[in-house]
Amino acid sequence: MFSPVLTINNRILKNIGTIEAARAIIDEAPLIPAYERQFQQEAIVRTVHFGTRIEGNDLTYQEVAKLIEGRNVTAGERDIQEVINYRNCMSYLEELWALYDAGMPLPEEKFNPNLDKKDRVFFYSETIIKKIHAITTDKIIPPTETGKYRRQQVVLKNTRTGEIAHRPPPAIEVPYLVSDFIDWINSVESREIHPAIRSAIAHYILVAIHPFIEGNGRCSRAFAILPLYVEGYDIRRLFSLEEHFDRNAENYYNTIQATHELNSDLFRRDLSAWVEYFTEALGAELSRVRDKVQTLSRDLKFKQKLGGKQVHLTERQIKLVEYMQQFGGLRMPDAKSLLPMVSDDTIWRDLKKLIDDKVCIKKGSTKGAYYTLASV
Repeated sequence: MFSPVLTINNRILKNIGTIEAARAIIDEAPLIPAYERQFQQEAIVRTVHFGTRIEGNDLTYQEVAKLIEGRNVTAGERDIQEVINYRNCMSYLEELWALYDAGMPLPEEKFNPNLDKKDRVFFYSETIIKKIHAITTDKIIPPTETGKYRRQQVVLKNTRTGEIAHRPPPAIEVPYLVSDFIDWINSVESREIHPAIRSAIAHYILVAIHPFIEGNGRCSRAFAILPLYVEGYDIRRLFSLEEHFDRNAENYYNTIQATHELNSDLFRRDLSAWVEYFTEALGAELSRVRDKVQTLSRDLKFKQKLGGKQVHLTERQIKLVEYMQQFGGLRMPDAKSLLPMVSDDTIWRDLKKLIDDKVCIKKGSTKGAYYTLASV
């Protein structure tokens, strides 16, 4: 059975410490429910947008948000389908999580309804991997290929040099390699490993096996979320690792490639550098979420001040509030610099909403107006 080659060095331990610290603050932060739902929705949009963009999708963040809201956009059919598919994939992961949380059987699981909930563990399966692939590639590749392991040898080339960058295992080995990996991730030995490290290993192994003819990156990143979601690290579903990977795409691909080159035997490669990179990325993303949650925990004060009224802000309005808190106030030129792709009229409306909700106050004339947070 597969057993990862890995050295837990001080950098990995430091990253895990960062993850744990951020998780504790985020999980305990007194967020208004309306904010939490909004942040979860924004995390989904970021995950879908950046998770497809890193694979070459051309849709903008705003277009992806519209599609997820069920609105139409004018774009290439494939780009639109990729976004719809990845959103459906995130829904499937949430569905699996809900089944597990409700004590219902999972795919391929030998379910024992008499088992106490605290003694039950999530059952990972090949069926889940294949289903994720079928959803992410729906209407993109032939139906005969969706959710089916590849039946031919493939090579991945460097797009700039044309040189072979990675030669995945022969197709005939794929079912056995995936089966070995699934046995490992369900094993007692594996479950003793921190979920963030298990997530990192799952991500890399599926990328390296390259079990499908297309869609392996999306499938690998989606499956790797499961150990976090179901093993106590869902972090209120406010984070998006996909965004971090896309914004640092060169480091992401270079670290994967460097790991590929360590050993011709997939299951004997040292995954230490990859796990270090992955846990650092997760720590950075959770720290970003932590900072936002801490900043906006003051919303409870606003709520109390307004007699229990919930103050619901958009992502733009949140940015304006954060700027006012950091710098003491904000003028229109500051807002335009902060929101460069937003029209002046929209910014004016956002500021008026903040004033109407008594979140901020306006000082001075219209042209030279200065906006500051209301005292609480």
